[in-house]
Amino acid sequence: MKVLKYFTNTIKVSFILAIIISINSSTYKMERTSSNENVNKSVDLSTMAIYINKEEEKKANEEALQTYLWGSLDSYTGDLTGYNAYCPLCTGKLACMGNLDLSNGQNTYEDKTYGEVNIVASSSNLPCGSIIRFNNKKISDQPIIAIVLDRGVLGNDIDFLAPSEEYALKYIGRSKITYDVLRIGWEK
Repeated sequence: MKVLKYFTNTIKVSFILAIIISINSSTYKMERTSSNENVNKSVDLSTMAIYINKEEEKKANEEALQTYLWGSLDSYTGDLTGYNAYCPLCTGKLACMGNLDLSNGQNTYEDKTYGEVNIVASSSNLPCGSIIRFNNKKISDQPIIAIVLDRGVLGNDIDFLAPSEEYALKYIGRSKITYDVLRIGWEK
């Protein structure tokens, strides 16, 4: 019995010692392991180049779009006059868009590409839906963007749809202008 007790105690001590050694050795490993924050990191240059190329391509596309939208296709010189939808000989309807209601004094149009633009009349030299840009300091300090939605003038003249006859007489009158054509006719 003494031998069995001795043998059992020896096994217990050996087991406890094995646990202590195993804990000690894993602690020792953890102490030996260190982290280096200054490790040289590899960079995938091909991925970086693709990213840079996509950014450059995006920028080039945006510049091309701006050139497409705001670049002049042609320039003309003509007289600029002003009119109101209810002037003598006017019907209140536009030749290119008879369904557009101008009875509320509206003189702008919401174009899907150029946003809110002024309405002008031109001869058939410019197709309906053409977008033009011109400067006239009496009307605005900024370039004026307008869409051709009406007829009734000759040659290269432009007739600006004003909110009232008084406005047309006071701010527009008759003057020579040079205007740029930004879009010819409606978008397809």
